[in-house]
Amino acid sequence: MTLLQRVARIVNLAVLPIVSSPRLNRMSAGRMTVVRYTGRRSGRAVALPVAYRAEHERLIIDVALPDKKAWWRNFTGSGAPLTVMLDGVERSGHAVAVRDGGQVRIEVDLSPSETPGHRG
Repeated sequence: MTLLQRVARIVNLAVLPIVSSPRLNRMSAGRMTVVRYTGRRSGRAVALPVAYRAEHERLIIDVALPDKKAWWRNFTGSGAPLTVMLDGVERSGHAVAVRDGGQVRIEVDLSPSETPGHRG
């Protein structure tokens, strides 16, 4: 584990309760959320605070320093399911990692009718 990964782990542990709390999260409402997903290789449940921007029924999560981080790789290829907390409500979605040169973003589709595997 690199120094950056160790620092990120400590920061995430400190920020996670703030972002998870509806009362405390008011300061960052509309900018921070918690994503929950199952690790593709580890099978472990992961909760990670992230900054996002909303575009209708889509969220965009920009990954800073993507080559130094591994979590976003869970959403490569056809992507994977996750949940996000928005306005105190947990929403399911399907996330796909998009690499554009040296930048990576996670595109999260929250539309149930368009989420792969959804039957409705």
